[in-house]
Amino acid sequence: MTPLHLADGRTVLVADTGPTTTGSTTGTGTATVVWHHETPHTGAHLAPVLAAATARGLRLVAVTRPGFGGADPLPGRTVADGARDLEQVLDTLGIDRVAAIGGSGGGPHALAAAALLPDRVTAVATFASPAPFVDAPAWWDGMADDGGLRAAVLGREVRLTWADTAGFDPAQFTDTDWAALDGDWAALGQDAQAAGETGRVGSADDDRAFVTGWGFALTDVHVPTLVEQGVDDRVVPVAHGRAIAAAVPGAVFHERPGAGHVSVLAGVPAALDWLAAPR
Repeated sequence: MTPLHLADGRTVLVADTGPTTTGSTTGTGTATVVWHHETPHTGAHLAPVLAAATARGLRLVAVTRPGFGGADPLPGRTVADGARDLEQVLDTLGIDRVAAIGGSGGGPHALAAAALLPDRVTAVATFASPAPFVDAPAWWDGMADDGGLRAAVLGREVRLTWADTAGFDPAQFTDTDWAALDGDWAALGQDAQAAGETGRVGSADDDRAFVTGWGFALTDVHVPTLVEQGVDDRVVPVAHGRAIAAAVPGAVFHERPGAGHVSVLAGVPAALDWLAAPR
């Protein structure tokens, strides 16, 4: 990963496979895809995403969000701030147009890129993404462990304090999730653990951003949008995917029976095909 200095003095980390020679980013489809990482993360490319992108001749870029890995924190950041960071990264890399994809906590940030950078983002896909916050039972229903998000509602410091004593509830993952973490998506669990202490800070800021104003509306997304959600997801229940798909104009929504929060990621290779298709 490469450090990149932003205009406000912060440093982010960028993982980039470099230019490809298999296609153009204009006219014949999108040859560059930005992966928006889950919460927590280090910013490194995940092996299954990298393999799927490489097999399709796609350039893969990922930007570490503030507070994770070696990226400087940005207390009080909004989901929209991620799009502003991405714009600077694309300018530095000399990339004009990209497709955006995000899993779980990366989903809102992928949607932000689509909404706020409409001249640069050609299409967007989300997997197990939370919907914009509404403090109502329907938003919380079905979450096996909502402690971090409820703490974040009360403020950043409360969320950080909660993390000091919080434990991991294995019941939030289904059997199919655990099978995925033991198999093709082992890299996801390994990366989350590797985030270490930065995962504590970055996750607090992610959760706080999720339960405050995102800085844009889903109705601002006017690029082709694919929403994937597992019917059995116990981390971000399927109702969140339904809410996103209902709000984004023309969104394609796939409810995956039997899929949980991690196992739904089996659809990533097909989503990359969809994102890169000529439009």
